[in-house]
This record gives sequence, C-alpha cells and structure tokens, in this order.
Amino acid sequence: MGFLDFESWSHRDIYSEKSRLCARIKGLSPGQRRVCRRHRDHMPVVSAGVRQGIDECQHQFRERRWNCTVTGDGTVFGPLTLIASRETAFTHAVTSAGVTLAVSRACRDGRLASCGCSRAPRPRRLRAEWVWGGCGDNQRYGYKFTESFIDVRERERKVKRGSREQGRQLMNRHNNEAGRRAVIKKSKVTCKCHGVSGSCSLVTCWEQLPTFREVGDYLKEKYEGATEVTVSRRGKLRLTDPRFVLPTAQDLLYLEESPNYCVRNESLGSLGTTGRECNRTSAGMDGCALLCCGRGYNTKKTTIKERCGCKFHWCCRVECNTCVRTVEVYTCK
Repeated sequence: MGFLDFESWSHRDIYSEKSRLCARIKGLSPGQRRVCRRHRDHMPVVSAGVRQGIDECQHQFRERRWNCTVTGDGTVFGPLTLIASRETAFTHAVTSAGVTLAVSRACRDGRLASCGCSRAPRPRRLRAEWVWGGCGDNQRYGYKFTESFIDVRERERKVKRGSREQGRQLMNRHNNEAGRRAVIKKSKVTCKCHGVSGSCSLVTCWEQLPTFREVGDYLKEKYEGATEVTVSRRGKLRLTDPRFVLPTAQDLLYLEESPNYCVRNESLGSLGTTGRECNRTSAGMDGCALLCCGRGYNTKKTTIKERCGCKFHWCCRVECNTCVRTVEVYTCK
C-alpha cells in the first residue's frame, strides 16, 4: 500500500458507499478489505505510514549488504518476504510502527472521523499546578487500529498446529506488535510554558509521539539483538538455543538464517553488493572490506564543480565562485 497512487485515495468518490476501491487494491486479505470498507478515510493515512516505514528501513540499512531494496511487485520487498529472517522481522516491525504513528497523528489533526485528540489519563508524577490537556497524539487509537488492520491478515488464515506456516504467523504477529510497542516505548509527555515575556505562569502538558527516526533507531537495536526461535508441536514459539535469554514483547524474533546478501540471487531476494559504493577508510559495515565481501573494490576519480565563496551584495544579489575538486569513489567489485 505504500506504493499506491495517492491521487486515487483523494478521489471524491472514495468515501461513498458505492466505492469499490477496497476491492481493487491488490495484496489486501479478506479481513483487511472489511476494515478498509469500514474505515475508508483511514486508508490514505495507512498508505503514508507504510511508505514512512519503507523509507526508514532504507535509511537504517543504507550501509548494509542488504539495504532494504524494494521491488515493483505487490510484495514490496520481493522474495525476501518468503524467508523468515531477521530482515523480514524488521520490515514487519518498522511498517507496523509507521502505520501506528501515522494514524495516531491523523487523529490529533482531525483527519479521521472515528477519533480525535488523545484522552490519555493524567500522569501521576505530573506537578499538580500543571494543566494536563492540549491536543495530544492519540497513540491508543493508533495502536488498536493498526493491530486490527495488520494482524487480521495473520489471524484469519487456518494453518496446521506446529507447522512452519503457523510459526511464520506467530513470528509476524510478534514483530508487528514489537513495532507498535516501540512507538509507545519512545513516546513522552511534552510540556509548554505560557505567559508574558516567558514568565511561565501557565504550563500545559500533553502526550506526544516520538519522531520516526527515534523509533527506527530503537528497532534497529532490536534487529541487532533479534532472537532465533522455532515452533513447537503445540504451536508455540520457543528458543532455538535454551541458553539464550527469553525475548520480551519488544524484541524481534526470526525463524531462519538470512540469505547470503554478498552475491546476487534474485530467487532469494538478494541483489548482491557488486557496484555498491563503499567507504575505503571505514572499519564498519559500510567499509569496502565488509560491504564488498572480500572481493575488493574499484577506484574512480570524479571531478565535482560546486559554488563556493558566495557573497551577498546589497541589494539584492549573491555572487559565487566556482570551485573544482577531485574526489575518489570506491565501488565493490
């Protein structure tokens, strides 16, 4: 849904009872279509939230062998979605978080018919003279709607107990929940002073969601410490290695090892790292040694022309010099 044409959502007939848009959207499960028909005005927000999740994924993995590559098909991430890897776990969590954030803020902005500003209870530790009010982000509604819309896809399919399919369902639901909880975890109470000349004679406080970058950074840490699990015959997820610490609801889970992202294998969702730009002096994942998987790298000198030494002349023009510099670009073999 993150790739939908937003113009189709803004069409004047989208909210009419005769609208067939929910039936025409590819990739929605029967349960998601029902939610779509009941909450048509939510769908542009959901789409924007998914897109935010994809953008954040690409930011977090921009220097990795797998850089959150998207495809043009309905799966968004291609064959990777068929592999129950830690990368798949992250994509579920970050897109779920994106929808939660988008819906919560749309409630605050009055863009949705079924919700408004947050009605969260007053925090116990808030100073008595401070006013609890304002129009806060409605994270509770965002959480509940996202749970009903995203998780219905996993709940409605009938699978055999203890099967790989059930394990994948449980994994997806757990990681979806981890994404929603990340939004709540990073939320905070924000206060503002009011008064003449900054006297702060009145202080109002409200509930405010985090930036998506804060959520993305938090989920990236969870990705690094993701736990490998397996499904038992009773249909429960359990640790592959009992020596590991039991994961919490905020942690990410995966069932399968990641594919080899060093080499191109489209059937596994790996585009390889050949041609990727790398940092010759870095010892991290973006460094040529790791990103190029030991294959070495090519060096190319590039001349860049840019404006420099700009001066403002009154009134009203800016004069600049043209500076030329040569830089070296390193790409993986």
